[in-house]
Amino acid sequence: MEEIPVKVAVRIRPLLCKEALHNHQVCVRVIPNSQQVIIGRDRVFTFDFVFGKNSTQDEVYNTCIKPLVLSLIEGYNATVFAYGQTGSGKTYTIGGGHIASVVEGQKGIIPRAIQEIFQSISEHPSIDFNVKVSYIEVYKEDLRDLLELETSMKDLHIREDEKGNTDGVSPCCPGWS
Repeated sequence: MEEIPVKVAVRIRPLLCKEALHNHQVCVRVIPNSQQVIIGRDRVFTFDFVFGKNSTQDEVYNTCIKPLVLSLIEGYNATVFAYGQTGSGKTYTIGGGHIASVVEGQKGIIPRAIQEIFQSISEHPSIDFNVKVSYIEVYKEDLRDLLELETSMKDLHIREDEKGNTDGVSPCCPGWS
């Protein structure tokens, strides 16, 4: 069987101020010196990477994303998939604080990756680069590319070839290839 190079990371965010004010309790704990978390009293889960509530944007990026960006620059495809319930910290990890005024240390994955990719491109003027980016939102089983205004309200479909390889996400439009 072919190995699928997928790595899974979990990041645990601290309680928000309003959660602490309402006496909410942390229900996910990191097992020290392991890549495991405990949910509730005894449900243990193992991941490739575990980031506790005090982890930084820099740690997450350098550990999980920087290797993907370096591979991307060498010509490989890369995908980062953020999953979690509303309020779990996906937007903060992916984008950071408010994008227009984010402090350097709070920059998320996207601004860091963009900076690194285009810095590398500028350092290699003799190489032709073709950069294609999608920012797909999956919400209630609907797919939407947040960077494409023309497709933001159209149905998007994940295409697979006869071998089950994903060929990309396309709008449901006649003549799309």
